[in-house]
Amino acid sequence: IDVYQAWCGPCKAVVNLFRKLKNEFGEDDVLHFAVAEADSIPTLQPFRNKCEPVFLFCVNGKIIAIVRGVNAPLISKKI
Repeated sequence: IDVYQAWCGPCKAVVNLFRKLKNEFGEDDVLHFAVAEADSIPTLQPFRNKCEPVFLFCVNGKIIAIVRGVNAPLISKKI
């Protein structure tokens, strides 16, 4: 989940990375990408008013990893 601030929108720098990874997983429907505005979701309150992008990795609705900032190698490794 790409958690973003209302004033800046989702992180466009990782869109190509996410497309590449989605293609690598092929037909398997195990990988999903989403965006979430921190200002409008109460659960994301800890991520509000931050200048860096935050990426949450979830399995069965539970956060299992967090990457702060755009770090493509680390994001790929977490996925």
